[in-house]
Amino acid sequence: MQDAPIILVIEDDRDLQMMVEDALRDGGFEPAIAPSGEEALTLLKAFQTKYSALVTDIRLLGRLDGWRVARGAREIDPSFPVLYITGGGGDEWPTRGVPDSVLLQKPFSPDELVAAVGKLLKGAAPV
Repeated sequence: MQDAPIILVIEDDRDLQMMVEDALRDGGFEPAIAPSGEEALTLLKAFQTKYSALVTDIRLLGRLDGWRVARGAREIDPSFPVLYITGGGGDEWPTRGVPDSVLLQKPFSPDELVAAVGKLLKGAAPV
């Protein structure tokens, strides 16, 4: 799967992280897991062209939440595709989310995740 788009994932719930990994892999993507928002930004700065999109939980362990990670990603690349996944905080998306991002409320199905990432990569309007 060398040509598969690499999706950077930040999710601190291990069970959900494994589901996201499996869903992305089954959907034709290559997931890359960052253990924290800080690590994700370090990876994006060092390997900017390696990643095709960011999938991030909003509430993360550590200093940076998903809102700040996405803003940092957009400072690196203003058009970088961002998908937020959350069980709460979705009501803040219109004011805190980066433009042209997508929000997926937990719980979501693997198919919903793959469809959302696919739309982001095709430049479709947010769902």
